[in-house]
Amino acid sequence: MGSPSKYEGLVFEATLSTPELDIAIRSARARLVDIEDVLIDDYHLKAQQIGAALARHFNVPYEPFREGRLKPVFLLKNLKAQYVEENQWLPLDEDKDGLLVLALDPERVKASRIVNQVFPKSHVRYCVTTRGEFRSTMDLFFGTSARSDGSSLRELLSGMSEEETSEGAAKVSEAVETELVKLVNKVIMDAYRQGVSDIHIEPLPGNGRTGIRFRKDGALLPYTDIPASYRNALVARVKIMCDLDTSERRKPQDGKIKFIKYGPLDIELRVATIPSTGGVEDVVMRILAAGDAVPLDKLGVLPMTLERLRNTVDKPYGLFFVCGPTGSGKTTTLHSVLNYLNTPDTKIWTAEDPVEITQKGLRQVQVNRKAGLDFATVMRAFLRADPDVIMVGEMRDKETVSIGIEASLTGHLVFATLHTNTAPESIVRLLDMGMDPFNFADALLGVLAQRLAKRLCTHCKVAYHPAPDEIEQLLTEYCAELVNTAAFVAAPTAERARTFGGLVERYADADGRFTLYRAQGCAECNKGYSGRLGLHELMLGTDRIKQLLQEHARVATLLTAALEDGMLTLKMDGIEKVLQGLTDFKTVRQVCIK
Repeated sequence: MGSPSKYEGLVFEATLSTPELDIAIRSARARLVDIEDVLIDDYHLKAQQIGAALARHFNVPYEPFREGRLKPVFLLKNLKAQYVEENQWLPLDEDKDGLLVLALDPERVKASRIVNQVFPKSHVRYCVTTRGEFRSTMDLFFGTSARSDGSSLRELLSGMSEEETSEGAAKVSEAVETELVKLVNKVIMDAYRQGVSDIHIEPLPGNGRTGIRFRKDGALLPYTDIPASYRNALVARVKIMCDLDTSERRKPQDGKIKFIKYGPLDIELRVATIPSTGGVEDVVMRILAAGDAVPLDKLGVLPMTLERLRNTVDKPYGLFFVCGPTGSGKTTTLHSVLNYLNTPDTKIWTAEDPVEITQKGLRQVQVNRKAGLDFATVMRAFLRADPDVIMVGEMRDKETVSIGIEASLTGHLVFATLHTNTAPESIVRLLDMGMDPFNFADALLGVLAQRLAKRLCTHCKVAYHPAPDEIEQLLTEYCAELVNTAAFVAAPTAERARTFGGLVERYADADGRFTLYRAQGCAECNKGYSGRLGLHELMLGTDRIKQLLQEHARVATLLTAALEDGMLTLKMDGIEKVLQGLTDFKTVRQVCIK
């Protein structure tokens, strides 16, 4: 039940009185339960409060349970769950500072020197936690709760030891094949529960192990690795799940997994296999973001940009593009726009590859190139199907763009995505495809470029008032986007002051002070960040822009004209969101680097 003195920090912090702590200790002894259970159930204390008292007693940091914590497979391979439960210590991580060990009683574990015997070459650092959180961390690494097949990652990998077999002779037994099936299911379920967007399976040639990494909030994080002997069987299992040719290992293949056939989650994954050097195949699985469309006003678009966006998409006909790199949320934004336009008196057709978001009232078509159903073919069919609005997943060739321009000039509202960096670049790219600049200029309504930046965790971000030099740097970066506009060229100092006045009016308090936030890190987030938010750059097809298009103007000229028409660049939009307290400037710079 623990030494009573361990919890005296609760009295020191005035969380409990001395009599209350004595009563809790006696109650725990009488009921034969742990004192921490009494403190949590009867006195409604939080695990963090108990953890702080333990940290004070043992003079080591308190480490809370983190649901998204990555399993340190290399550190766990020589430890059994029963041993960890009996000895009450667990390795968490190893980095340049040494091995981090979680313990219920760091002093006892340190005195036993058992950790140094198991990890003889490591410099050991200790941290303490509560009993409940220790059990939860154990379960995350070894346990069986919340597993559909009752097996943990450790148990699944335990049978997969390195086998000194040649590539040709490596035969996978039936028992291990069953474990591989469970392993693939578990990887997919863990990825989905942790909010991961992509799963990367990366085999090394020869006897190298196969690494599995997760992409979460735009960053790749290691998940686990498996022995080289099983890499072919692992890739073959994924191919079987999405009906790909298991014998074809020299060409890239792509397919889709409907996971409900294999596990308890009703999700879909888009799969790509790519042959890489050394005769191995990489696999990347994208978890498709199934669900309802996000309402337009919940997209995180700045009010001034949102008003311009609504006015643009309310037009009865024309061509509107959303551009950005893969995974920047283009499809999510387009479906938000379609949700805004989706009324009983409007007929909307979409051509997508794949159909990720479904909406009632939309007629959605899945592109199937193998069956000859490409974007151009589907769009031609749409024009015969009496549409009001057409959405095309991607315009990447001259034929599809030409049909889109034709459709917009014959009275239809056409939406499409492009893989380009900025709004002005998108227009020049389309003209370079050979589009007629006059028809294209007539059709164009606007281009929305976007990126996703990491959002600061709302639970732990730390507010502060920035020093004048930090505000000066933000203003300089903001104004650097505007230096070629006519107003800045004519009177740079006055324009800079006017721009600063606008930011003060929108985001400063009554005393003219801004409040920014720093990332800190807590049990709910990943190093101070949780989730992502969009940065947007909306360039409208104004009369001036259309004239410049007809004259084949350069990107820089188009950018200057768009800024003078009221456009915010991606970086300007990002800085406004820094001043709103949603993200930090370091993240914005990473996303908007040129």
